[in-house]
Amino acid sequence: MLSFNSLDLVLGGKELFNDISFTIHQNQKIGLVGANGSGKTSLFKIITNQLEVDPSCFSHSPNLRISYLAQEVQGSEERAIDYVISGDHELLKIKDQITIAEKNEQFELVATLYDQYSILDGYSANSRAQKLMNGLGFKEIDFNKSLNEFSGGWRVRLNLAKTLMQPSDLLLLDEPTNHLDLDAILWLANWIKHFKGALILISHDRDFLDDCVSFIAHLDMNKVDLYKGNFSQFEVLRSMNLAEIKSNYEKQQREIEHMKTFITRFKAKATKAKQAQSRVKSLERMKLIVPAHIKSPFKFSITATDKISNPLIVFKEACLGYTTPVINNLELSISPGDRIGLLGSNGAGKSTLIKTIVDEIPVLKGEKEIGKNTNIGYFSQHQVDDLDLSISAFEHIQKLDITKDEKQIRNYLGSFNFKGEKVLDRVNLFSGGEKARLAFAIIAYKKPNLLIMDEPTNHLDIEMRHALTVAIQNFEGAILLVSHDRYLLNSSVDFFYIVKDSSVKIFDGDLEDYRNYVLDKVSIKKTSDYQASHTSQTNVLNEKIRSIKKEIKQLEKRLERLNLKLKDANEKLADPTLYEGTVNDNLQDLIRNQHELTSELKESETLWLEKVQELEEIL
Repeated sequence: MLSFNSLDLVLGGKELFNDISFTIHQNQKIGLVGANGSGKTSLFKIITNQLEVDPSCFSHSPNLRISYLAQEVQGSEERAIDYVISGDHELLKIKDQITIAEKNEQFELVATLYDQYSILDGYSANSRAQKLMNGLGFKEIDFNKSLNEFSGGWRVRLNLAKTLMQPSDLLLLDEPTNHLDLDAILWLANWIKHFKGALILISHDRDFLDDCVSFIAHLDMNKVDLYKGNFSQFEVLRSMNLAEIKSNYEKQQREIEHMKTFITRFKAKATKAKQAQSRVKSLERMKLIVPAHIKSPFKFSITATDKISNPLIVFKEACLGYTTPVINNLELSISPGDRIGLLGSNGAGKSTLIKTIVDEIPVLKGEKEIGKNTNIGYFSQHQVDDLDLSISAFEHIQKLDITKDEKQIRNYLGSFNFKGEKVLDRVNLFSGGEKARLAFAIIAYKKPNLLIMDEPTNHLDIEMRHALTVAIQNFEGAILLVSHDRYLLNSSVDFFYIVKDSSVKIFDGDLEDYRNYVLDKVSIKKTSDYQASHTSQTNVLNEKIRSIKKEIKQLEKRLERLNLKLKDANEKLADPTLYEGTVNDNLQDLIRNQHELTSELKESETLWLEKVQELEEIL
């Protein structure tokens, strides 16, 4: 379907590819991984003809339909749902042709074009676009908003929906989970599983890669090596390859022994709780993949302060929000050693809780008590954005501790891979990932005993994510973590809270349960929100069944009416006298009525099928 043959590429004086050759077959799903700057995005640009190479080095099947996720979305007055639908280019082309043909009264052409429109599934375009938008976190009130009304992050989501809307044989996704929350990522992974075409996916989210791909193309040292399996399997295979290199063996053993010690210490504390056992398994897996990260330039630690309060922070009957409550009657206590993952859909109140803890917003009602010796280390994109761009990484650390000399500061920053002259570069020259690393360095230097992290993996590559995971695992203080990176969550926390329906309660399960919960396949008992009696659950379920059956009957009656109207319209259009002599003024109205009825009928059939499937899943 698509192949590279002895491809060489030099950009800006830097060699990216040296004699690379590999083939992508129909319906194959491939994860493209490698260090930043290794050429992943350049490979995409070659495939999409944004970067020209020797035609003998790259070829693909004729008429290959490629859908590519662009990163930039400009604001405009265009409606969000229209923007998403515009991803189906062929459909828009037919619609434009219909408009012109109707204007020119080319009625036979109009009928032909409507047939093509139907073949392209045009009548369901609106409902398909709405499903994509719902899955990515948009609400019904967002459909008719203009692009100008959305923030940059939400425009990126719209762009992703537009990309998924486009029928394609090959889907290219470059960091699609940027700006997505965990719920949207779980939905997207499920969508990709059911996608029938081929996929090339660039991502630093290893669990997302595990869900979506069955091959890994690894870019390293100007070469591309293709591994069969998902990312976890790739890491183990790569570890085995690296273990064969004698120069790495001794360092590899030290890393494995370090992980063994940590796992043993954790097992001694572990209860029989499902989440605790899940974390032990994650750590065992980490022990296996350590060699794959031997060459990583990142290795740092976060040391907790000696003095500590117990509890660290307490909320009693607290209402949280800006002007009106988002969370009501909060009862929450965080103690030393607690490792909490915070779950919930976008806008549920996770950030509100975090901002209240760190005093960015006050409690509206109730009590918040912070221990005398509680020292909070807080990471968020806000902290990254607030870095002083006019000074260097060296000066940022020097401001925290004027007693440290240059060598000590350089050694400290070196563990975050700020070395040589990079230490003295102004922060305005840093990439997003470099700014995030500096923010981590500042937090770690302050020795917190309560670490609060809100999406810490944004802009981080896989190697830095691995280093962060190890650092958090070894952190002795308490942790409250919000992240769309399931690997980080699985490896770092002991239990979860879910923010939902204006409350914060323990989620009784692990991330696999949460995935099922998000995809509406989990038992209603999985969260404490729904821990009512068995009788109550049965009543709720029966009521839902009755409601769906009622909707199905209403749709069936509507289908019957629409079919009768369409039959009548078809009979009128079949009358040969309608086409005799001069143009009949009613002909265009009859044709338009026929196609409007066809559209309504198709949408009603789609809704009917969805309701029947929903009922079958419940029963």
